[in-house]
Amino acid sequence: MLFFMRVVSGLEAQDSIWIQSRFTGTRQRCFPIQHMVQRYFRFLPLLLSLCALLATSGFARTAQATEVAPATPATAEKHEALSLKAVPLFTIGEFTVTNSMLVTWVVAAGIIVFAQMAMRKIQSVPGGAQNFWEWMVEGLYNFLESVIGAHLVKKTFWFFATIFIFILFLNWFGLIPGVGTIGWGHHDPVTNAFHVDRPLLRGANADLNLTFAMAVVFFALWLIWALQEVGFGGFFLHIFGPKGESTGFLRIMMIIVFFMVGWLEVVSIFFRPISLSFRLYGNVYAGENMLEAMAHLVPSLSWLIPIPFYFMEILVGIVQALVFMLLTAVFTLLIAHDPKAEGAHH
Repeated sequence: MLFFMRVVSGLEAQDSIWIQSRFTGTRQRCFPIQHMVQRYFRFLPLLLSLCALLATSGFARTAQATEVAPATPATAEKHEALSLKAVPLFTIGEFTVTNSMLVTWVVAAGIIVFAQMAMRKIQSVPGGAQNFWEWMVEGLYNFLESVIGAHLVKKTFWFFATIFIFILFLNWFGLIPGVGTIGWGHHDPVTNAFHVDRPLLRGANADLNLTFAMAVVFFALWLIWALQEVGFGGFFLHIFGPKGESTGFLRIMMIIVFFMVGWLEVVSIFFRPISLSFRLYGNVYAGENMLEAMAHLVPSLSWLIPIPFYFMEILVGIVQALVFMLLTAVFTLLIAHDPKAEGAHH
């Protein structure tokens, strides 16, 4: 469920325009925002549907073996916290659909419909939903261009913008009342309360299957982009090649040292998908458990106490989406940065 938009990866120099300030006389290059947004959403339905299948079919196989034991009053307390695994809802043949997968599909469909309706009739003076999407796309593009440069942003913007928007909407959807609290359960005769054992909906990023799928897809794209930019030789030298200028015996020692250090770099590269997935999963999972705990802290005030924490989780949702996008962008910059390409562009 990763990339559902492809935008400026094909923009060339002739697609840009120059704007001259009336006050300073300086000129600044800009992309026609309507053209950029149109390209951004051209492949929206196809790519989002394709990646939804990729992210939920290959990495959610363990959910098929999950058994939901009948709840009893003695075990009711254990079910108050969010379970580590997503709960299976139904199966289609050998394919198991969990509550987190359902949320993933709902949010993806919502983004597709919202974006298509907003950009169906492009206006020269944007307003409403069109203005929102243009503002978001342009803001993300300018921000990423300042981080990874104009050359790389043309090739990778479609992925990084998708990562941010998709994670952000998933995080915020998990805060909607009813997510995690509506479903199947049992009535506790002791407390006279209803306990939900199988929630219908679950925060999608609180499922490690989705976060790991996004990280693995990024790792594959990272490898492709690196080989496209620096080639096999440059990729090898980036990891194992000596850094700095040296001669003679010192040069030989530097080659040996950096070759040994390169293997540590290989290990760190393979651990990046794990760290990316667990960082996002851990923060979202902890946030949902905190909201659950605050709601049950004082039963008579369960509607009031979580409110401040909801505002905090709104901010956390933005931060986690931004962190995931920035980490993937910086990882790409470190391996695929080409000073010659940037110099030719400027």
